Amino acid sequence: MIRRAWCSAALATMLVLPGCSTVGGWFGSSTKTAAKPAELVDFKPRAALVRAWSAQVGPAGSHHFSPASDGQAFFAAGRDGRVVKLDPETGREIWRVDAGQPLSTGVGVGDGLVLVGTPKGELLAYRANDGAPAWRARLSGEILVPPDIANGMVAVRANDGRVYLLDAADGRQRWQYGRTPPALTLRDQGYPLLGEQALYVGHPGGKLSALALNNGAPLWEANVALPRGASELERIADVTGPLGMDARMVCAAAYQGRIACFDRQTGNAVWARDFSAPRGVGLGARMLFAVDELGAISAFDKERGAHPWKQDKLRDRRPSSPVPVADRFVAVGDFQGQVHLIDVEDGAFAARAATDGSPIHGVILPLRAGLVAQTANGGIHVFKIE
Repeated sequence: MIRRAWCSAALATMLVLPGCSTVGGWFGSSTKTAAKPAELVDFKPRAALVRAWSAQVGPAGSHHFSPASDGQAFFAAGRDGRVVKLDPETGREIWRVDAGQPLSTGVGVGDGLVLVGTPKGELLAYRANDGAPAWRARLSGEILVPPDIANGMVAVRANDGRVYLLDAADGRQRWQYGRTPPALTLRDQGYPLLGEQALYVGHPGGKLSALALNNGAPLWEANVALPRGASELERIADVTGPLGMDARMVCAAAYQGRIACFDRQTGNAVWARDFSAPRGVGLGARMLFAVDELGAISAFDKERGAHPWKQDKLRDRRPSSPVPVADRFVAVGDFQGQVHLIDVEDGAFAARAATDGSPIHGVILPLRAGLVAQTANGGIHVFKIE
């Protein structure tokens, strides 16, 4: 069991240990020499990313942190335990709290709460208005992805594969759902997503579940991917990163698997295509976006799965999860802290802006006419699109 745990971690940290290997492409290379990241190409801008302000929340360490908003302010957290509320116009700190312990993910925002997770499996809730502690809940393992909050409920997962639904008022557990994970899984986790009638969650091994909100029972389960290969490494087919959802469908992608959309009520596949995606999906008005393991960004028609374009000029630059922004663009960050805007119509670069030079691992926060990116060094960078 010790070897398996360390082997799983190696996929994300690029370590090579006895009994396991790194995964090629996104997570590293099967050879000793890693692929050289693509050089940034020149292009004719179609828009401009204008920096509004920057702030500092503290480095992320080996974890991934993402900013969030409640529509009135921005919230962010860092590895050292700092949680901040920022004025969206100026970046001024409205409040700052110290969790008193290291953090492993953040932030989830909703229902008047700001939520962060710890390596020890504690979920910490603070009041959004003043940062006062609200409650804390103990889970069965490290929390690596932000919780989702809606309609008085908090959905959160632990790194042992268990998914929890908690009461937003006091953190009381309503139910938990668990399944036996494969022998080898990625450290990256799938993000839980709350709908009006179900909690949607992707799992190691390629499954996507819709869980009943009242008791956690599976309403349906679908295959995003089917593990294939002779070795445990080849059979990794985990659903990771954010899901996408609209009124009709929920969409997901799996590493070494497929990208697919399913009917939210029945779980029936609307369409599916072979595609290896380690960073989840971003769903826009007409298109679904995903980054493959080599760093190319692809667009898919969300209704039929047609594949109109692929932008491969960010190869091996480790783009972050793709996020639709301002109806016209999809945004990603890269390993040098560059923010890229890509035109949703043809996949051409529209704009680019630098942050602080450190990687953007978390999910970019889209705004009506801009975006917020958090870097590994803890920078919070707000850009307007002009």
